[in-house]
Amino acid sequence: MENHKKALVLVDIQNDFIPGGALAVNRGDEIIPIVNMLQKKFELIVATQDWHPANHKSFASNHPGKKPGEVIDLNGLPQVLWPDHCIQGSVGAEFHKDLQKDKWTAIFQKGKNPEVDSYSGFFDNARRGDTGLGTYLKEKGVDQVYICGLALDYCVKFTALDSKSLGFDTVLVTDATRAVNLNPEDGNLSIQELQNAGVKTLTSDSILNQ
Repeated sequence: MENHKKALVLVDIQNDFIPGGALAVNRGDEIIPIVNMLQKKFELIVATQDWHPANHKSFASNHPGKKPGEVIDLNGLPQVLWPDHCIQGSVGAEFHKDLQKDKWTAIFQKGKNPEVDSYSGFFDNARRGDTGLGTYLKEKGVDQVYICGLALDYCVKFTALDSKSLGFDTVLVTDATRAVNLNPEDGNLSIQELQNAGVKTLTSDSILNQ
């Protein structure tokens, strides 16, 4: 471990993804105490923030007659339609009040282009827009990226896959994430997909007990 420059990436721990929010992840609030403890073990911590304009085309409300959960073609990509969430400047887009933020060195906002959704903290879903996260981590000399946050089967999964594809040794902290589970197995399938892609998985205990 000592030979690696590590970073902790906190994905979208925002009010709209917490129970009571517009796109609530079941038991999403349970990760916050774990994430706060994890932060004590890292010197470099960054966060991603879903930051949508109100006219974002991933919102079902912007497609008359469509409902959340339906899938459409959006500029050539399959797009799950979501409830309006994480609208720029809204309370729903704010980070959860109990989440410690004092050690963060940067926040990377995503989902700002209304024409394409952005699950990953690195790129939009078309891989045309770049948040700058990958460049930032490389400039800091990071080679090992630990990922946690919301939600496992979307933004966390795609952030981890992009991290791996950019050459980072990538670790998912499995008890510091929760899944949307539009289908009940989505979370488990996501972990399998990440492991198959070479992403390591471990629980917070193995980090906290070092």
